[in-house]
Amino acid sequence: MTFRLAYAGALGTAGALGGVLVATLVLPVVGGVGVAAKEAARTFTDQLPAPPEDPLPEMTRVLDRHGKQIAQFYIQNRESVPIDRIAPVMRQAIVAIEDARFYEHGALDARGTFRALVTNAQAGGIRQGGSSLTQQLVKNLLVNHAETDQERQLARVQNLDRKINELRYALALERKYTKDQILERYLNIAYFGAGAFGIQAAAQRFFGVNASRLTLPQAATLAGAVRTPYNTDPTLGAKQRQALRERRDLVLERMAELGVIRPAAARTARSKPLGLNMQAAGGGCGQSRYPYFCLYVQHEILTNPAFGYTAADRERTLRRGGLVLHTTLDPRTQRSAERAIAARVAPADTEVAAEAMVEPGTGRIRALAASKGYGRNPGNRKNGPNTTYNLPADQAHGGGLGFQAGSTFKAFTLATALSQGWRFGEGFETPGRFVPREGYTNCSGKPVNDPRARIYNAGGEGSGGGPYSLELGTWNSVNIFFMKLERKVGLCNVVNTARKLGITRADGAPLQEVPTFTLGVNEMDPTTVAGAFAAFAARGRYCRPVAITEIVERDGTRVPIRRSCSRALQPEVADAVNHVLQGVFARGTMRGQSIGRPAAGKTGTNNGYTSAWFAGYTPDLAAAVSVGDMRGSYRYPLTGVTIGGEYYGSVQGASLPGPIWVNSMIGSLRRTPPSQFVRPDMARFGGGFTPGLKELLEAQRKKAREARLKARHRRLHQRGAEPSVPDLVELLQGAQPAMADGQDPATGTGTTTVPMTETGQPDLAEPPPRLISGR
Repeated sequence: MTFRLAYAGALGTAGALGGVLVATLVLPVVGGVGVAAKEAARTFTDQLPAPPEDPLPEMTRVLDRHGKQIAQFYIQNRESVPIDRIAPVMRQAIVAIEDARFYEHGALDARGTFRALVTNAQAGGIRQGGSSLTQQLVKNLLVNHAETDQERQLARVQNLDRKINELRYALALERKYTKDQILERYLNIAYFGAGAFGIQAAAQRFFGVNASRLTLPQAATLAGAVRTPYNTDPTLGAKQRQALRERRDLVLERMAELGVIRPAAARTARSKPLGLNMQAAGGGCGQSRYPYFCLYVQHEILTNPAFGYTAADRERTLRRGGLVLHTTLDPRTQRSAERAIAARVAPADTEVAAEAMVEPGTGRIRALAASKGYGRNPGNRKNGPNTTYNLPADQAHGGGLGFQAGSTFKAFTLATALSQGWRFGEGFETPGRFVPREGYTNCSGKPVNDPRARIYNAGGEGSGGGPYSLELGTWNSVNIFFMKLERKVGLCNVVNTARKLGITRADGAPLQEVPTFTLGVNEMDPTTVAGAFAAFAARGRYCRPVAITEIVERDGTRVPIRRSCSRALQPEVADAVNHVLQGVFARGTMRGQSIGRPAAGKTGTNNGYTSAWFAGYTPDLAAAVSVGDMRGSYRYPLTGVTIGGEYYGSVQGASLPGPIWVNSMIGSLRRTPPSQFVRPDMARFGGGFTPGLKELLEAQRKKAREARLKARHRRLHQRGAEPSVPDLVELLQGAQPAMADGQDPATGTGTTTVPMTETGQPDLAEPPPRLISGR
């Protein structure tokens, strides 16, 4: 008893771990046959089951649509491996330094514990482990089982009760598993420092090799790191690297002492430098080639009920990891989006461009790109070439507040009108100025009129009134036309159409149901807008944007992720919308910009040039591009700015987002055969009438014809030539004969509309912001 008490008094130099265990052993002796001794004896006769063995946090791998890894993320950088994939020298090294008699004793090695206590007391530090490997495994299992930081802290507390329970759990593990099984579990759960959990991650992190290929010096290095992984973390500095080398040499010395290796081999290994080949941890979306898509995937796990009924369940799924996620990302499409953005917007610009590309009919996100790199800026500056916001996504997927979507929302009013029976060519007279003082009711039945607002057409000068049809109003992006159309079809009906098409605000707040809803006053993200326009391409079938198609669990179980799709519009209505929006390229604000195949879309330039958009699609792919200033779109409008080295007096939907969209779509669809839109049902949608439009168009044609003839005559006169008789006859006749009602001047069928008179003009909501938003 005197011997044991003497060493119990040396706890200050031996360390708390060994001291608590000695106290456990000494207690029955000190207590004699008293109550303490009886309680301690009863404690060990009452057997506990094996400790909880929750799945270890593992690395989750993210694969693109072709099965190639594009990212990996984890709470703990770990990849568990079976013992036959761990080099034998590694097993020998860890046993030698941590529990030399591991294969000889049970859960507790009393002799080894006292030997370690004596050795450590004499050395003035920890040279040998006091707990068996089984006991160390128990402690790690209990920490892994903890759900909160407080629970994890309690699992590490050094006290008598915990050590007794730890030993009882160790006894249960020894009954349940073989020694090799226990060693395998220990090597996979242990922390080796530098963010590496488990021997495979440690071998990769420290030396860039697999655990099966570790050499003697490497194995000794990692075995030495386990005891004090933070003090020997080589990424922290020279002091820690020196401490790691000392621990390696100690392991080599111990292996030679035990006869595991020859003394000469130990001396040779000790003479060598550490030979570290530190590899990047490789985890997290910041290390991914496609960080914005990776972020979307990561947040999708946390927000989508498919990955757990509650937020806690989803957090647990992410934290435990070990999954293989098959995703929708298409590298070719992604590269096309990145190149199109990089060609026009520089990372250092305070203005940012972001694009999302979505497959119609499935909702599969093919690309998420932005003009800035992902990560923190040097010196943690707020502005710079990087950002930590997922710019193409909403806040639920790591994004920011978004930008007002502008006139892209006019497409939802157009769809509502067509669904209510409006026809091509149908329209009405519009004034040069409009005040939404009556007729607007939100979906709660509350009037939301705004008699203070003043709405103007593009240019903001109070002009531009006149008759407009559905097509001409859309191609010209006439604000007043759409304000009046929204009132005629019902504000709430337009809002509901947008909702059916998946429209939600980027910040997650309720949509602003105000008169200027059709002018795009709600802040949006490109993924949501692209998903909505993809539904037009899919003939009215909306599919929630999705990034993950299948999950492979740890045990190999494959769990497909179901598409979340619904019928948002009748197919015939969507066909009619597509017919009108194709004219945006042929006759509207995107005239002169083509992708060489049928396409439809809508520009969006916000009031005061606070942001600019283009959303468009083919039957095969939809995309939305936004541009705005990260410092605040209202404080920093897109006027008089230099972006990507090019000066813009004002940034409009067709001047920057439009070209980005065009280039990204051309590159993405290069190997995809062109698809055609379904022709609209002209019996249902054709034959509309707009009072005064026929006369206006005839006058415009006549005026344009006369201008062309006069210009020709001037050219002839300047060259000294006389006009021919046909020229003179044509000049006297003036305009061409008027088209019959219901005919398209370009094709002779279907509509009474013609190209807008100011082709290529921007579709602007009018300043000041108060006037358009009604805020």
